[in-house]
Amino acid sequence: MRYFILIVCTLVFFNAHAQDTYSIVAVDPETGEVGSAGASCVDLNQFFPNSPDDFIAVLHPGLGAINTQAAYNAANQNLASGRALQGDSAGQIIDYLLANDVETNNRIRQYGVALLKEGGPDIAAHTGISCYDEKYHITGETYSIQGNILIDSNVLDSMEAAFLRTEGSLSCKLMAALQGANRIGADSRCASNNTSSLFGYLKVAQPDDVFGDPSFLISVRTSNGDQIEPIDSLQILFNARNGCDTTGENPSSIDVIQDDWFTFSYQNDYQKLSFHGPQGTYFQVFHNVGGSGLSLNLFPGFNELDISDYPTGIYYVLATYEDKTWTTKFLKQ
Repeated sequence: MRYFILIVCTLVFFNAHAQDTYSIVAVDPETGEVGSAGASCVDLNQFFPNSPDDFIAVLHPGLGAINTQAAYNAANQNLASGRALQGDSAGQIIDYLLANDVETNNRIRQYGVALLKEGGPDIAAHTGISCYDEKYHITGETYSIQGNILIDSNVLDSMEAAFLRTEGSLSCKLMAALQGANRIGADSRCASNNTSSLFGYLKVAQPDDVFGDPSFLISVRTSNGDQIEPIDSLQILFNARNGCDTTGENPSSIDVIQDDWFTFSYQNDYQKLSFHGPQGTYFQVFHNVGGSGLSLNLFPGFNELDISDYPTGIYYVLATYEDKTWTTKFLKQ
C-alpha cells in the first residue's frame, strides 16, 4: 500500500511540475524525416533523474512527431500516438485529446502535431487557456512551435524565424530553432539561473528507423544553480554529430569587415578575438544574452583578447563608434 501511494504521488508531482516551455515538431516531405526539439526549466536531476530528456516528444518514423507538454501526462501522450497509428489527421488527434483528456482537464495541456499524410505535411496544435503565461503556438507548412511560461511573446517568433531561414537537413533547422530561443529567461523560471532553460533535446527519425530508436538524438541536462546554458552545450554536441553548415547564423570562426570602419575576427584554432576600429571605438563582449557567465567591457585601443580559458558557448560582440553600431555572435567550442 505504501508503494502504491508513493507511485501515485510521484505521478501527480510529475504531472504538476513537468511544464515544458518551448518546443518544435516538424517534418520534411522530401526526405520523409520527422523531428522534434525542445527545452525547459524543469530540474530533471532533482525531480526526475530517471526520465529521458526527450520525454515530451514521440517520433513515429515515416509518419510524424507529437509533443505533449504543459502538465505533461504520459497517458495523453499514448492516446495521441495511438490515434496517429490509426490514421487520424493532425487535427483529429488534437480533437481526440481534447475530448478524451485522462484527467478531463484539457485547459492545462499544450500539444504540437506534425504528420506526413500522403507525402505532404499535416500540422495542428493546441494551447490550453489555463497554461501559464506567456503561452501560445505557431503553425507553419511543415512545423508547429509551442511554448508556455515564456518570458515574452517573442520567444516562439524567434524560433520560427531561425527555422525558416536555415538551410540544410531537418536537424539543422531544428537546432537553429532552439538557438532562436537562446536567451536568458526564455523559460521565465530560468531567469534567476542566467540561462534559457535547464535541459534540452533534439531528435530526428529517418523513414526506415525503428520506433523508439531515432538515428539522431542528442540531449543535455543541467541542474538549477549550474548556470550552464543547455542550448550552447547542445550546439557543441550537434556540431560533433552533424556535418551541416550553420555558420551563417552561428559561426564558430568568422572574419568580418563592415563599412570599412571595423574588423572583428575569431578562429577556434587560436581561441583569440581580434578587434580593429578607429580611435574611440568601444568594444563589448558577452557570454550569452545579458552577460550570463561573462561580461567584458573592452575600452578603446584594445585589439586582442585570449579566450582560451573562458567557458564554451555563444558569445556576443558589440562595437560602437560615434553613431555607428556593429554586432555579431560566435560559438566558442
